[in-house]
Amino acid sequence: MGAYLLRRLLIAIPSLVGISLILFTVLALAPGDPFGELASNPNVPPEVRAALRLKFGLDDPLLVRYLRWLVAMLHGDWGFSFASRIDVDDLILQRLPTTLFVVGSSQVLALLIAVPVGILAAIRPYSVFDQVANTLAFVGFSLPTFFTGLLFILLFSIKLDWLPFVYQADVAATGWHWYWEHVRQAIMPVAVLGFFQAASYTRYVRASVLDVARLDYVTTARAKGLSDGAVTLRHIARNALIPVVTLVALQIPAVFGGAIVTEQIFRVPGIGSLLINAMLANDTPVVMAVTFVFACLVVLFNLVADLLYGWLDPRISFR
Repeated sequence: MGAYLLRRLLIAIPSLVGISLILFTVLALAPGDPFGELASNPNVPPEVRAALRLKFGLDDPLLVRYLRWLVAMLHGDWGFSFASRIDVDDLILQRLPTTLFVVGSSQVLALLIAVPVGILAAIRPYSVFDQVANTLAFVGFSLPTFFTGLLFILLFSIKLDWLPFVYQADVAATGWHWYWEHVRQAIMPVAVLGFFQAASYTRYVRASVLDVARLDYVTTARAKGLSDGAVTLRHIARNALIPVVTLVALQIPAVFGGAIVTEQIFRVPGIGSLLINAMLANDTPVVMAVTFVFACLVVLFNLVADLLYGWLDPRISFR
């Protein structure tokens, strides 16, 4: 397994280099100037603007700028934010815990709903429970997060006044009250993301369980006298979750991207809102760093999915 892990990591290196080159080229060719506001400011002399462009190498050839960025990244220097006036890695580390908390909690919620509901719907196909679960899954998957987010705000914040609809990172509280305030603020964004993902996962879990339940070894297990619960948990669910693992692993980076809309709705100070603000300000170092982090997440969770295959199905060997 160690050799397999090392080989996958070595394969990931040229992939990430190619992705970073494409991202850097697209951002370099995109319209906009990070120092556009300085150009329109009469209080900033032209020689100051020229000195800043020279300092950050904005007028150098594209390949030279990319190689400089790549070497700096390898040394842990992610660049300097033109808009926030701080290092990009510090800026991302300030926002990352909030995003991980919201996105991670939403994924846990989605799996806690999707796995049992999908399995129960599949072992009782066309029952009332199955029809209700399918209907709710279709409705949840069809409604975009910005629509359900607004509904949650209207109901729980404005109508009932139960939950705050603006997420504040700096909570003026201490002890357990500090944790409770963060939980209260995260309930609605976590629920919006979690219900949307749960609707998608439920359909995949149900379809996968139905496919596995028709296989011969399941019929053999039932003929041997095993109970329905043992057959479902030991022989059906474990093998049916293998394709679901692939879906979840590939969806997690997409959830980070989808959280951009949710973070904008609830004003969550996370990576998504950071990316939007950086794009509006033409802050290319921040945009480059955040999008490259998303690319790294795709590669990482692909590897995690492959490793989970061996745990779910011992017949899979790492070679």
